[in-house]
Amino acid sequence: MADFTAEVFQNEFLSDGATDVHAIVSVTCTGAGTAGGPGTASDGSTAEIIIVDTSGSMQGRNMESAKHAAAVAVDQIADGTWFAIVGGSHVATRVFPYPNARVAMVMMEPGAREEAKRAISHMEPGGGTAISTWLYLADELFATVPQAAQKHAILLTDGKNESEATVALDRVIQKVTGHFQCDARGVGDRWVVEELRKISTALLGTVDLIARPEDIAADFASLVEKSMSRGVSAADLRVWAPQGSQVLFVRQVAPTVEDLTSRRSEVNPLTGAYPTGAWGDESRDYHVAVRVPSKPVGSEQLAARVQLALGTEVVASALVKAKWSDDHSLTTRISPEVAHYTGQAELASVIQEGLAAKAAGDEATATVKLGRAVQLAAETGNEEATSRLRKIVEVENEEEGTVRLKRHTAKLDEMALDTASTKTTRVRKA
Repeated sequence: MADFTAEVFQNEFLSDGATDVHAIVSVTCTGAGTAGGPGTASDGSTAEIIIVDTSGSMQGRNMESAKHAAAVAVDQIADGTWFAIVGGSHVATRVFPYPNARVAMVMMEPGAREEAKRAISHMEPGGGTAISTWLYLADELFATVPQAAQKHAILLTDGKNESEATVALDRVIQKVTGHFQCDARGVGDRWVVEELRKISTALLGTVDLIARPEDIAADFASLVEKSMSRGVSAADLRVWAPQGSQVLFVRQVAPTVEDLTSRRSEVNPLTGAYPTGAWGDESRDYHVAVRVPSKPVGSEQLAARVQLALGTEVVASALVKAKWSDDHSLTTRISPEVAHYTGQAELASVIQEGLAAKAAGDEATATVKLGRAVQLAAETGNEEATSRLRKIVEVENEEEGTVRLKRHTAKLDEMALDTASTKTTRVRKA
């Protein structure tokens, strides 16, 4: 049985006239078990689809490595899990179960595992790239197993979405959002980070770069293993705020930055629910900001109640408070957790904006944004971001964020910085 706990970090003291309350809510899950519960996934409550780019650009090492990776991933899928393999080009094809099979997905068992790997070995590259068709087919396949509460896909591509208009992909992403989770991976340097980030963000997954084809297998194995370790299929973060107040934003800030604000669904007039996807044994941190009407000095009130809910059952709860004071030493104190994650969220934003400006030839903006990124990375102790930034800029003064753009940078280094921009570090303990 999964056990959830929630803890709040904030400075609850507000100065006279202040209205905005910020808090970090840390949610921890233990005892989640594995996908499908006891005996792994034997009850058919989980489903997994592996989507492999089979367009013409995958010719050679990429295709052979992707086929090997898909076979390795199949070995990680627990028996009793519904699964399928999809090949994607300008059209999507169900590779396994075979196209002439009477069922769209099958339960994993030794015979199906070996047959799936045989089907994967026969995949051949050809055609263009229309990722919307891949997602649409995955959605159709998942729909055939409504008994599977937990649905997860891995999507791999090596190129940009060139065989369809952007609006077509956007339309399908909107259609399938909330139906399944998807981790997106790009191999090499010809794919577009923003395209895959758009998919992974909407589908509560991750996006990452696989620089070398030979690294695909390890990444796929890790993704499926993580999926199989999530014994809680779905949970919502609920935020209640009092009458007359406004929830400014709700963001996941660890282990990655994900803005959940626009995904709110109404539980009741004062409570919104924000989807968090499946859970294993892990901790995630959320930044909740609420604007409340100002009250006289000496007043205090509950600014928000943050809960984690599995369906209709609330399994963890934490309170965000507000107290008005004229004690300057109290009201000016900054919560280390709030300050840290505010900096991490800004870090992700300025990295992406700086790289976009650099790609557009706006060196002045790129320099300012990436300089600010260097400064924030140092302040928040994000050594990985600092290391990646130094491959793109020459750092003259880390504390002031003074940098110069390097004249010759590897595209893979820029893509690595971009994909890792949303990964955050935990607050450093004193």
